[in-house]
Amino acid sequence: MTNEKIKAFFDRYAHFFEQSLDGKIDTNEISSLYAQEFIAASPLGVMAGKNDIQFEQTLAQGYEQYRKIGTKGMTVRGVSVSPIDKLHCVAHVAWTATYSTADNPNIAIDFEVHYLMQELDGKPQIFGWIAGDEQKMLKEYGII
Repeated sequence: MTNEKIKAFFDRYAHFFEQSLDGKIDTNEISSLYAQEFIAASPLGVMAGKNDIQFEQTLAQGYEQYRKIGTKGMTVRGVSVSPIDKLHCVAHVAWTATYSTADNPNIAIDFEVHYLMQELDGKPQIFGWIAGDEQKMLKEYGII
């Protein structure tokens, strides 16, 4: 997987995220970015999930929650790739999230997420991710 292919993948991911913040969520498109099964790790622990109707419902609820707390945008600042083999890599994605609160209409927060990627039939997909403590960060910035 090339850096360019992974960068294009996450640009597409960010586009779907932005659409979802505008209330135009397409759970089929977003879920197509994920493998049939996946893992996630954060300071809260490790979880495994399936890319099914429940996942799509969870995505829709998550985007609704992002809108409720004042999320205005999510952009990719940069992507670097650590290859594992011909079909797998870790994509280190630097994001900037923007929020609006009653006290501050323009809060920008930079963070990184590390995605486990697999390419099958020429199509990259996320099969896992490792993220920091989002809730703690949102509290520190006064978002929640």
